[in-house]
Amino acid sequence: MTYSLPNLLTLFRIALIPVFVGLFFAPLSWAREGCAALFALAALTDWLDGYAARRMGLVSPIGAFLDPVADKLMVAAALVLIVQADPSPWLAIPAIVIIGREITISALREWMAELGARAQVAVSVVGKFKTAMQMIAIVLLLYRDDLWQIPVYTVGYVLLYVAVVLTLWSMTVYLRAAWPSLARMGDYPAPDRDLPPAD
Repeated sequence: MTYSLPNLLTLFRIALIPVFVGLFFAPLSWAREGCAALFALAALTDWLDGYAARRMGLVSPIGAFLDPVADKLMVAAALVLIVQADPSPWLAIPAIVIIGREITISALREWMAELGARAQVAVSVVGKFKTAMQMIAIVLLLYRDDLWQIPVYTVGYVLLYVAVVLTLWSMTVYLRAAWPSLARMGDYPAPDRDLPPAD
């Protein structure tokens, strides 16, 4: 593995996850604020490692693999903790939609890569905007308390639903882009892992 700046930032983001979870349950008066700050830091390193990889020409296969994994782990952990703190269907449903979308698109990209058509499901502008709304919503929902008379938790709620709409929209964009290849699945051999073991 190449320990370049982008890869180190990605590994740092993964290492933040247990710290983030531990702080969430810690009996500290500033735990919520700390979790919001840690998640914001993770979101910042997500942008920074991508920028550094492109700017410095340090794109690597391991980085391309780990970066989305780190993002999805952090977002899933945060959504699970938010729902745990406020177990209502109005939070559980968007959390399920967002996590379900990530699983679906990850599986789609893996399948398309096996067909040699991964570029057809590259990140779209809608996907990037969705990610931004999602990150901001999660930070606000983690912070919870009103700030400068702004109802932070309510704003986070609204932005989470904006992120859900964009999530479904971006998933539709990905599926439409991949549909021609998916419709021709019968023309391709099944991946090796789906074959029965040899006798």
